[in-house]
Amino acid sequence: MSELSPENRSALGRVVVVGQGYVGLPLAMRAVDVGYDVIGVDRDDRRVKQLEGADSYVEDIPSGQLAAALDSGRYRPCGDYSAIADFDVCIIAVPTPLSDGVPDLGHIADAARSLAPYLARGCTVILESTTYPGTTEELLGPLLEAGSGLRAGEDFFLGYSPERIDPGNSHWRLENTPKVVAGVDARSLARVQDFYASMVQRTVAVSSVKTAELTKLLENTYRHVNVALVNELAMFAADLGTDIWEAIDAAATKPFGYQRFTPGPGVGGHCLPIDPSYLSWQVKRRLGYNFRFVDLANDINDHMPDYVVSRVSRGLNKRRKPVNGSHILLLGLAYKQNVGDVRESPAIQVARGLRRNGAEIVASEPFADPFHIPSGLSLVELTEQELSRADAVVILTDHDAFDYDLVQRSASYVFDTRHRCHGDQVEHL
Repeated sequence: MSELSPENRSALGRVVVVGQGYVGLPLAMRAVDVGYDVIGVDRDDRRVKQLEGADSYVEDIPSGQLAAALDSGRYRPCGDYSAIADFDVCIIAVPTPLSDGVPDLGHIADAARSLAPYLARGCTVILESTTYPGTTEELLGPLLEAGSGLRAGEDFFLGYSPERIDPGNSHWRLENTPKVVAGVDARSLARVQDFYASMVQRTVAVSSVKTAELTKLLENTYRHVNVALVNELAMFAADLGTDIWEAIDAAATKPFGYQRFTPGPGVGGHCLPIDPSYLSWQVKRRLGYNFRFVDLANDINDHMPDYVVSRVSRGLNKRRKPVNGSHILLLGLAYKQNVGDVRESPAIQVARGLRRNGAEIVASEPFADPFHIPSGLSLVELTEQELSRADAVVILTDHDAFDYDLVQRSASYVFDTRHRCHGDQVEHL
């Protein structure tokens, strides 16, 4: 694509979004919608080619919306930083994975070093990547200053705003989800808040970037711990002969003091398996304490795929079938309903566990890009023939696209981790 022409330059200014994944692409599209010129930077050449061809790989962004953004002349995807000069606002939304259990901020550091030569006086840089408190001021700021010769808070503005993207959620979208904002000083906060006020309906300012960084970790740790609670209860309930799902439904009728969480085969995606460990790591490194709630939640949730494998094995044994040699159909490989993201997905761990025990595994996954499916795992359509052929059908991700009535009619044994099927042949987590 050609450079954005001067006549297409918006009066609102030029925005750079580094990272065009589940967080960055919705940000880029929203910025185009409100009138900014946007450069979307991503180091993945395959992604850039898809974006240039108006082929969206993010479920929340239809390809038609992407095509309209490209046709407007106000969106340009690129694989390097050569086109970002004279930007007004840059948002960094790159992954922050774990490496051997330790936070890996390499993507943030790489983005900072690449961005720094293009900083100009008066520009604003905002980090959205989830990370531990202190990253913006202790890592990102110094790298930007060293590479630009400018000072944060004096020559350019620097802030943090935790992403709150919930893939597949049609109600709470970027524009109507309150946005927490912070800056390294009062002027930076004002710039960050002004920018997001043009993007979302409500901003929530906090007193420091460390508080904003902690806010994101608190949100995800809260969910992680509560998911671990119901996961462990599900294991106990099964052994006690009680119905955890009925108990959850009953408890959810209480109008105060309770929030509904449901069990599953584990946790996955770019948040829950990772973010609480960032907080735990920082607490241990800075204060010398173990964050026991996080450690316990990690232990429970990390072992849920193994528990699912054991329950499927038990169910097959009841039917006089060993796991070794059984043909097992998995429904859903993504970490979450109605999305295609397989990062850290517990379904993948379940598949590997069953294969280690000798099972022949196939899977139906209508959303995930086959490019990201682990090698050796065959994808099939959900048909009556596939269901009848399977010794066990394991529901791991409850996509709405699946025909659960067909599953109930055609499968001889179903292990359902999401409580979507019912019948004599169905066992629930």
